[in-house]
Amino acid sequence: MIKETLKEAEVKMMSAIQTLEEDLSGIRTGRASPALVERLHVEYYGMPTPLIQLATISAPEVRTLIIRPYDASTLRAIERAIQVSDLGLTPNNDGKVIRLNIPPLTEERRRDLVKVVHARLEESRVAVRNVRRDLLKDMREFEHEKLISEDDLKRGEEELQKLTDQKIIQIDMIGERKQAEIMEV
Repeated sequence: MIKETLKEAEVKMMSAIQTLEEDLSGIRTGRASPALVERLHVEYYGMPTPLIQLATISAPEVRTLIIRPYDASTLRAIERAIQVSDLGLTPNNDGKVIRLNIPPLTEERRRDLVKVVHARLEESRVAVRNVRRDLLKDMREFEHEKLISEDDLKRGEEELQKLTDQKIIQIDMIGERKQAEIMEV
């Protein structure tokens, strides 16, 4: 019973970490990355659709993204979505593809992005701790209902704490990597 609970905890904690990595991939680093725009929603036949479903996105150069729509009629909608987004990028439309030139980040903007990264890291740490809290409560209920012994509960609590500590370290490592990427000139 404890093993199943610990497996459930690991799955939920990994989910929080994957969400963090997806969020951080959308944060600009001064380098062109398709992840920067692929989750951008474009109005397509009245429905908000992720850009990745409407076009191929490539980074042929360090500071350039090229968006090549599958359907040429979506070019204007993609351009509009980029303009109204909070990316601060100006699309260049040549009738077939959209080019996005990624300007170098200023020192002030880099520091702001690091603050955003720290906020996302803290959200992930809280999510991991919430998983721990919920599953600790479940284990204590198991012990209260005599489904497990007091010794099993103590071992389970220790294992859950070790797992939580590992995931927090993993989150911190992801954050350090992203921060170094952002501060790189």
